[in-house]
Amino acid sequence: MAEYFARALRRRMTDAERKLWRLLRSRRFEEFKFRRQQALGPYVADFVCFDRRLIIEVDGGEHRRRAKADAIRTKWLRARGYRVIRFWNSQVLGEVEIEAVLEKMARLLNSGRHP
Repeated sequence: MAEYFARALRRRMTDAERKLWRLLRSRRFEEFKFRRQQALGPYVADFVCFDRRLIIEVDGGEHRRRAKADAIRTKWLRARGYRVIRFWNSQVLGEVEIEAVLEKMARLLNSGRHP
């Protein structure tokens, strides 16, 4: 079920997801391999780097109403060894903010493998 949902999400990515994907795809960012809209158990991660066990979520306003569900989801993913980092759409779409997003991602990716 999650894989079917992931395929649908790949076809209708948000503007922020599209922008970040252009920077991450084909090992363009720090030469790390990312997958987009990846099914992980019952959930779908926006972007995941399996090598570093890092999940990047790009959230819109609807996530303000889903904070409890997001917390449960994050707990489930962390229990399986993933680090989860969240950014708002506005951070990814902003010219200045995207630099801070990329800097934080680079720091986490280069900090080594998460236990």
